[in-house]
Amino acid sequence: MTRQAAQQRHGGLLGRLVAGLKESKFRRFTPRARAAVIAAQTAARDRRHASIDTEHLLLGLFDATARGNVAVKVLARFDVDGAVVEGLVDERVPRGSELVRGHIPFTPRAKKVLELTLREALRLGHNYIGCEHILLALRREKQGVAAQILAERGIESAQLDAAVREILTTGAA
Repeated sequence: MTRQAAQQRHGGLLGRLVAGLKESKFRRFTPRARAAVIAAQTAARDRRHASIDTEHLLLGLFDATARGNVAVKVLARFDVDGAVVEGLVDERVPRGSELVRGHIPFTPRAKKVLELTLREALRLGHNYIGCEHILLALRREKQGVAAQILAERGIESAQLDAAVREILTTGAA
């Protein structure tokens, strides 16, 4: 979904979320990482889920406005793309029956992942939080649906870390 379509679909909600992402809590996030978090809310809303969880954050990494991010390049190395993730999420988490309106909160697990992103960035010596840090945090969290999906695909934290470092160093896809 394009940003314009999302704005039309959700009215002023997207604008308020973007404004919230610019506050101090998300100031270290790159524009692509912010777009991924916004896309996570859209993924939750589209599935009629009342909260944003790790699977939505994983889906958000594949959003068109976050396209070209390091996380997607890393996952491509493991033959994981947006369609694969979407199918695996839909297998595990049924869609809700009620239309979700208004603010969609993060689950405690998703909040933990967002907190871990800073730890991942600092561990890599970065002063920003990018999509690659979200991906690393999703895998390190270990108990969410996103971590389960990555584990079932045979993707371990150490492998993700090595691939992220290589792509950041070489710029290779």
